[in-house]
Amino acid sequence: MFDVIIVGAGPAGLSAALILGRCRRSVLVCDAGLPRNAASRALHGYLTRDGIEPADMLRIGREQLRPYANVHLRSDKVTEARRVGDGFEITVDDEVVSSRKLLLATGVVDHLPEIEGLKPLYGRSVFHCPYCDGWELRDQPIAIYGREDRGAGLAVELTGWSRDLIVCTDGPATLSTADRDQLTELKIPVREERIARLEGTDGQLERIVFANGDALFRRGMFFNTGQDQRCDLAARLGCEFTDRGAVRTGEYEMTNVPGLFVAGDASRAVQLAIVAAAEGAEAAFAINKALIKENLFLNRADETNTKT
Repeated sequence: MFDVIIVGAGPAGLSAALILGRCRRSVLVCDAGLPRNAASRALHGYLTRDGIEPADMLRIGREQLRPYANVHLRSDKVTEARRVGDGFEITVDDEVVSSRKLLLATGVVDHLPEIEGLKPLYGRSVFHCPYCDGWELRDQPIAIYGREDRGAGLAVELTGWSRDLIVCTDGPATLSTADRDQLTELKIPVREERIARLEGTDGQLERIVFANGDALFRRGMFFNTGQDQRCDLAARLGCEFTDRGAVRTGEYEMTNVPGLFVAGDASRAVQLAIVAAAEGAEAAFAINKALIKENLFLNRADETNTKT
């Protein structure tokens, strides 16, 4: 029986493990080794770690947990999670493990556009987050991929990094009149032709080739084609979700399921590594306070029973 099981060892999960380890809690961290930013060359916007390779960030995080013998790391996938009494049970590598509290820090998976030639460019010159990678493409010719209002909204956002922008809808656009008017006002063209492929060298986008044979020179592309939860554990445990598919959390990353917390990209619209780490720390704070209260209650109950 662990005090806490953490599923996911990204910034949120490792941050929570560090805080809980320092609180002298027995912690098990399970991770399947599928970080969202695995394709990226660098992690940005994280104070003191700006530009670090994502794998190095995770390595350092694990190394800094070594002094805490009460924190255990397993590189295994959690396949089941269920609430049992006042606690939880998970199944990991066919083994059932119990805990008093459960923190899910499993993140999300982005829907990559199904375009020939995109995968070798993803994380190098094709991205989903301008806050993470817009600086590297500042003042460069950028394409925005998206058929609906997501593409238009992302284009408006990207005007902070470049004014050489063009929206590619890869087929007939379903933009509202208001979106089209705003793009026209900002002088952002819309190309509705089907995209045949992306071309580039060594991860650098060079051309968008349309099905009609036309080619458009671009140095980068951002897309907004949606995302899903990395796993369905939160749904199976009975968590509520927002209209956008994120786990609904309240103060200190608490969910509607008692004792269950969700931190990181799975529960927030601001999906930055530094925000995920902060949410992991917040969840750890709340978890430790809850365990303290429970321990005090149990001790008082034991004293009362002993006297009786």
